[in-house]
Amino acid sequence: MLARVGSLAIKFLINTFALSSYLGARQFGILNYPTALMAFFLALGALGLDGFVTRELLNSPDRKDTLLGTSFWMRLVAGFGVIPLVYLAYTVANHLNHLDTPFHYVFIVAFTAVIQSVNIIDSFFQANVQAKKIMYINVSGNIISAIIKLILILLKLPLIWFVYSLVLDAVFIAAGYIISYLKSHNTLAKWKYDPAVATYLLKHSWPLAFSAILVSLYMKIDQVMIPIYLKTSELGIYSTVANLSESWYFIPVAIVTSVFPAIMNARRTDIDRYKKRLQNMYDLMVVVSMAIAIFMTFASTFIYHLAYSRHPEFWSGAPVLAVHVWAGVFVFLGSASGQYLIAEGYTKISMLRTGVGAIVNIVLNIFWLPRYGILGAAYATLAAYGIATFFVVFIPKTREQGLMMLKSLFLISLFQKINKR
Repeated sequence: MLARVGSLAIKFLINTFALSSYLGARQFGILNYPTALMAFFLALGALGLDGFVTRELLNSPDRKDTLLGTSFWMRLVAGFGVIPLVYLAYTVANHLNHLDTPFHYVFIVAFTAVIQSVNIIDSFFQANVQAKKIMYINVSGNIISAIIKLILILLKLPLIWFVYSLVLDAVFIAAGYIISYLKSHNTLAKWKYDPAVATYLLKHSWPLAFSAILVSLYMKIDQVMIPIYLKTSELGIYSTVANLSESWYFIPVAIVTSVFPAIMNARRTDIDRYKKRLQNMYDLMVVVSMAIAIFMTFASTFIYHLAYSRHPEFWSGAPVLAVHVWAGVFVFLGSASGQYLIAEGYTKISMLRTGVGAIVNIVLNIFWLPRYGILGAAYATLAAYGIATFFVVFIPKTREQGLMMLKSLFLISLFQKINKR
C-alpha cells in the first residue's frame, strides 16, 4: 500500500494536475477519450484469462509453458481483433455527435490491447505468490510514465506526443513483466501454443471476460458518453474529478486482500465468528471511505482553486468532485461484498449486480447529462454504484449480507460496538 501511495502520488501530480494544466480542459478531454473508450476493449481483449490461468498454474505448475504460451497467443490475436470493433464504436459515437478526438488518436491507443498480451505473465507471479514483483513493475511503470509526461510538458510538445505516451505506458509495463520473468530463471522460448488448451481456456474464461466488460462499462461509460452530449472540454474537467475520486480505490483492494484469509478461516471453523468478521470488515470499509468522502467534499473547492489557480476553467469540477467522491463508499463496500460472493460461489450474482449497475449508469446518463451536465454524470455514478452494491438485498440467499452492509452504512453496527464497550 505504501509503495502504491508513493507511485500514485507522483503519477497523479504529473498525469492529472500538471498535464491537465498544460493541455487545458479541451485537449485534456481529447486525450482522455481514447483511454475511456478502450477500457471496454481492453477487457474484451484480455478474454478473462488472467484469473483463470492463475488457478490453472496453481493446479498444474508443470504445464506452465503451455498455459502461458497458449494464453499469450490467444490474447495477442484478440488484441488485434478488437481494433475493428474500436473503429465501429468510434464511428457510432461520432455519428451521434461529432467528436473532437480524431480516430487516429483512438487507433494509436488501441494497440495497447496488443501490447498487454504480454501481461499474462502476471498470472505466473500470482500463482507463485510473488505479488511483490508485480508491485515493483507497476510502481516503476507509474514513475516512468510520470517522468516521460513531465519531460513532454517541459519541452512544450503538442498533444499527439501525449497520445503516443499512453502506448508507451503499456510498453514499459510489458517490458517490466518480461524482464522480471526472465530474471526468475524462465524463458519465453519454451512457450508453446496448444489448440486443445486454447479451447479449454476459452470455454471456462468467457464468463470472466463478460464480467470484466460489464465492470468497465459500469466504471467508464460516463466518460465515453460525456463527449456525445456535452463539449469535449467537459470531459477534460470530469476526467480530473474521476482521477481524484478514484485514486483511493486501491485501498479497499489492499484491505480485503489482507483480511479476507482470516475471514475465510473463520468460515471453516465458526460461522458466527465468520459473520462477525464480515460485519467488522464492512464497518471498516464504511469508516475509511466516509472519512475520505467527508474530507474531499469540504476540500474540493480548495483543491481546485489551488491546483488550477491559473486555469479557472477547471474550477467547475469542485462541486462535481464533492458528489462523485461519495460513490467511493459503495465501491469500498462492493469490494468487500464481492469477495464474499466469490467465497460463497455466487459469481453469477456478482456478474448480475455489475450488469444492473452498468444499465443504471447508462440510463441515468442519457437523461441527466443533457440536463445537469457533468454534475449529472457524478450523480448517475453515485446512484449506479449504490444500486449495484445493494442489489444483493433483493436476492434471498444474499439478503443477509445486504442488511449487514446497511447496518454498517448507517453506522448502526459501529454504535452497537461502542455501546457494548
